[in-house]
Amino acid sequence: MGQNIHRRATIKDVASAAGVSLKTVSRVINNEAGVSDDLVRRVEHAVLELDYRHNLAASNLRRGQRTASIGVLLHDLGNSFSGTLLRAIEDQARSRRIAVFSASLDDEPEREAILATDLISRRIDGLVLMPTGNDQSYLLADIRAGLAVFAVDRPANGVEIGTVVVDNAGGAREATAHLAARGHHRIACLTDSDSIWTAAQRRQGYLDGLTEYSLPLVPEFAVSGLTTADQATSAVLTMMRDPAPPTAIFAGRNDLTIGAVRALREVGKQDRIAVVGFDDFPTSDLLTPAITVVRQDVHATGAYVANLLFARMEGAVTAPERVVLPTTLVPRGSGELLPT
Repeated sequence: MGQNIHRRATIKDVASAAGVSLKTVSRVINNEAGVSDDLVRRVEHAVLELDYRHNLAASNLRRGQRTASIGVLLHDLGNSFSGTLLRAIEDQARSRRIAVFSASLDDEPEREAILATDLISRRIDGLVLMPTGNDQSYLLADIRAGLAVFAVDRPANGVEIGTVVVDNAGGAREATAHLAARGHHRIACLTDSDSIWTAAQRRQGYLDGLTEYSLPLVPEFAVSGLTTADQATSAVLTMMRDPAPPTAIFAGRNDLTIGAVRALREVGKQDRIAVVGFDDFPTSDLLTPAITVVRQDVHATGAYVANLLFARMEGAVTAPERVVLPTTLVPRGSGELLPT
């Protein structure tokens, strides 16, 4: 049989059971002085008997204090990149006993504004946001009211807030140059929509890499607007049917890399077409060949933005700042294949 469900005990229930005033209960649960040992024991006994849980957020709001909570809104928590970023923020929050409320944005501007507004209405003290829309000015009033906000992975628009990003253009340029230096002249590029800042930066880095080696841009090999691995697979299969298909592929996100590899395996060319992907992913080193990637230290990025946010919440950071973290090319085999 299931357990009976009872309503949660309130501070009034505790006061009644202990035979004391509401003020006395409040002093005891908030560890304030001025309460006799006998009254403390009575209140603590009532708390245990009633399974009372103190509403810290409500108590802090009544006092005009912080709620010890933050919001984290990222692209897709099911993606290893967003998941690792969130975990790093959680690790920093845990030591400070700060609660973290998180959600996925799926690159939908309307969803971003709704989720951010909902979290702010719950009186969070700070917000880490991976901007999706082109206008975050809806945050202005709350920032003026004291809300600490930092952007991660992408800069915000319409509002001046601190930002932590990686060198997307530089990493993509290095990936493209890495392929060109091995003799590849037909290098494809797979990216998300150019309206997304990271995708646009990585596409620009790809173009810079082509320019560095005086290679022509083949428009049909530079495909943008890819949002899923399946779309990347379809795009690569189309390229492979070209009379002169690309001999190398730069994929601008980890799921696009996975889609590209699936396509190459489908046509039996996984060991003939070179691949470099932006962002590492689980099992990338276990494939054959193992996948060469442009790695960003996602955990370090999460820890960095979390500590900046907490410093802002504590008043230690005042002016908005922009931090650009480096990337690292990790050769594993797929990016070192020579053109055939």
